[in-house]
Amino acid sequence: MIDLRSDTVTRPTPGMLKAMAEAEVGDDVFSEDPTVNAFEKKMAAMFGMEAGLFVPSGTMSNQLCVAVLTRPGDEVIIDELGHIFNYESGAAAHLSSVQLRPLKGNRGKLSRELAASAIRPANDWDPHTRVIAVENTTNKGGGACYSKEELIELSNLADEHGIFLHLDGARIWNAIAETGMEPEFFGSVADTMSICFSKGLGAPVGSMMLASGENIKKARRLRKMWGGGMRQVGLLAAAADYAVEKHLPLLKEDHRRARELAEALSEHPAFTIDLSTVETNIVLFDVNSGTAEEVLKSFAASGVGMIPFGPKTIRATFHFQAVDVDLEKVIEVVRGYGK
Repeated sequence: MIDLRSDTVTRPTPGMLKAMAEAEVGDDVFSEDPTVNAFEKKMAAMFGMEAGLFVPSGTMSNQLCVAVLTRPGDEVIIDELGHIFNYESGAAAHLSSVQLRPLKGNRGKLSRELAASAIRPANDWDPHTRVIAVENTTNKGGGACYSKEELIELSNLADEHGIFLHLDGARIWNAIAETGMEPEFFGSVADTMSICFSKGLGAPVGSMMLASGENIKKARRLRKMWGGGMRQVGLLAAAADYAVEKHLPLLKEDHRRARELAEALSEHPAFTIDLSTVETNIVLFDVNSGTAEEVLKSFAASGVGMIPFGPKTIRATFHFQAVDVDLEKVIEVVRGYGK
C-alpha cells in the first residue's frame, strides 16, 4: 500500500533508530534528561523563543498554550478550519473553560480585518477576547501558508488590543521549506507556538511548546497534571532532533510530488482541483460524480491509500517515504480510474 492518508504514517529510519539507541537519557519529570533539555533549548533558539517544552502530541502543545494565555470565560478567535476547533475533542472548553469563536477565513487563514471584526469589547457580559490562534500550514485548508505580511498584521492587531497570538505550527516545517522564512521570524510574531516532529519530519512521536520562560514553567506543571510527564524521553527527543537535521531538506520534494499528483488529477474528467491551492504537501480534490468513499475504495483496491475530507472531497498527503516510484504508481492509478 502506498500510504498517502497522512504524513504521520512514516516509520523510523535506521539512522533515527541508531540516534534513539545512543541517546543519553535521564528522568525528565526531574528535569534530568540531558537529551531533551538540549533539544528544548535548541528549538527555542531556532524559533527565537525563550524556552521549549517537549510533549507527546500537538494537541497537548496547543492546549497548553491556550491554558497559559487565558482565564476561564475567555474567548479564542480561530478560523473555522483550525485544528484546535475541529480535531482536539473540545479540549479548550474542557481543560481551560474557554470558548472558541470560529471565523470563515480563506483556506484556513485569518486576515487582520476578519480577526479585528471578532474582537469583543471588555464588557462584563461578554466573553473576553484573549487569543488569536492561527495554523501554519493549514490542514483543512489544503496546506496553505501564511505570508510574513499576514502574520505581522495579525501580531500587530493582537498587540494593539493587549491580547495574544498563538501559532499552531503542526506543519511549520513545510511552511519554512516552501516560503524560505527563517524560523526565528515566527517567534518574533507569536506569543506561543506549537511545533510538531511526527508529521512531515517523520519522527515517531512528539511536539514542542515554545513560549516565554514564565509560560513554559506554568505549562510544565500542567503537562504533569494532564498526564504528559514522561521519564527517559530523550529517546524520543533524539528521534525528533534527527528528523529536524536529516529530513527537513526533503520537504521540498514532498511539495514537488504533491504538485505532480495535482496536475494528473486536473487532467482527469472525474476530478476537480484548483492547482493554485497546492502549496505544500497536501492535495485536496473533489469527486465530480459518486462519493469520495467510492473513489477511495477503488484506489485502495489498486494499492493507494488516501482519506475522505468530506462527502466528495479527498485528501492526499505526501511524506518523505512516498518517493518518486510511489508517485508514478499513484498517478497511474489516478489516470486509470473509471476505465
